[in-house]
Amino acid sequence: MQGNRSAGGSAVRSGFLTGVATAAVSGAAGVAGAILSRKFGHGATTDGFFAAYAVYLALLLVASSLRVVVLPDLARAQQVGGLPRELGSWAAALAVPLGPALAVGILAPHAVAGLLTDSPEARRSATELLPWLALAAAAQVYAGVAASALAARDDYTTAAAGYVAGAVAGVAAIGALVGHGVAAFGWGLALNGIVSLAIPLVALIRLRAVGRPLAGGARRLRSLGAGVAVPFALQGLYIVGYRFASGLGTGKPTTFSYAYLISSLLVAVTATSIALISSVPLARVELSPERSARHIVSATWVSLALVAGAAGVFALAGRRVARIGLGSSYGGETGAELGRLVAYFAPWMIASIALSVAFPLLFVRGRAGWLPLLAAGGLGVHVLAEWIGRSAFGLAGVVAAMAVSTFAILAVLLWALGSLAATSRGILLAAATCGGLAVLLYGAPALVLGALPAAGVGLVLYAGAIALWRPRGLVEAWSYLRRLHDG
Repeated sequence: MQGNRSAGGSAVRSGFLTGVATAAVSGAAGVAGAILSRKFGHGATTDGFFAAYAVYLALLLVASSLRVVVLPDLARAQQVGGLPRELGSWAAALAVPLGPALAVGILAPHAVAGLLTDSPEARRSATELLPWLALAAAAQVYAGVAASALAARDDYTTAAAGYVAGAVAGVAAIGALVGHGVAAFGWGLALNGIVSLAIPLVALIRLRAVGRPLAGGARRLRSLGAGVAVPFALQGLYIVGYRFASGLGTGKPTTFSYAYLISSLLVAVTATSIALISSVPLARVELSPERSARHIVSATWVSLALVAGAAGVFALAGRRVARIGLGSSYGGETGAELGRLVAYFAPWMIASIALSVAFPLLFVRGRAGWLPLLAAGGLGVHVLAEWIGRSAFGLAGVVAAMAVSTFAILAVLLWALGSLAATSRGILLAAATCGGLAVLLYGAPALVLGALPAAGVGLVLYAGAIALWRPRGLVEAWSYLRRLHDG
């Protein structure tokens, strides 16, 4: 856990550790989702769960984006021996917004649930969950700060272990206590957050890396506001989409939410992991518009090569996969609809991958003060896009509106980095190459085989084609990411 190169290894190794931790956390969430579906089916109770879970996800996204905000500060503080007091200062500053949020979640859950859903049964489920999810979210926010402090010391292993242990403990608690009702999911998530925080915190205390706060809490809160505004708005796109999906009938918000979570998993395991581990090395070098474009395009290539393959499986075998994972409630048209929605989320995944990597660069370059205005404007546009999309195409239109709004926010971020044209060309080439290859190699088997065999054959063909063809853009992207920690 010492702050040296060998501890963190290359960007690829660090990204792998972060990706494994993200996959474990998301995998545990998937198991919890399967338990939810098998226990409560597909209806008002699960709609209420996802109403409360939307708030938890919003705060969880704050925890993830906070790592992007604090990593440059903590990395610079580590270089001059000031990491303990910088970490203490961030911990104290975060108590200002988290305290009231936690109080509202615990003391007024019914009022919050009333804003999220109109269904009385769904509102009851959400009210039961919100206090525990508020506690879980607060713990995850501080776990993110602790993980960032360890990353500043080039240690990604300890935090990864904490997240994996927390995820396993949480899903085990849910499985053991689910007989007590939907509240078991709140208990499990709260335990997840506590364990995820405890392991890196103990490591930091042993390293004497936690100190008294410095002055400047207001500056840190301004940085926090700028840092979480866009991620919070991006999660807000889902919450708005959830509300519009609610108008399509009972169960539709649940199907929409499962498709969103699957798509988010694919983005998190790839692009989000790269974004988190690259903030520290990029903070140590001069970041020009050209280097920004190269970094975003490289991460997009590597991410899309994996995401396109996974999306193809869901597009063909979504009904069978959903039936196996989520139970009989997703064995018919509902499962087929879930598979189609994951495929419809493909444009949103492309935009989210690029945005996940582009967003931290604004903080590396110190150009983030205007982001709250972008967040507010993006949410305003999204409401209109959702209204048009749902009116025209139903649930598919709700998904399409999320892609449109996310691409719009991405374009503004790339313009601010001075790399809109170059990055856009690179993203389009990566999407056309990986997406086109996936359509061809999954589509051909689907003409002669059943859904599940075609998905398996398509996956083998796609993986083989990527390995043998080795597109130039992908090869260059992989080489760049391997050299990232060497500056």
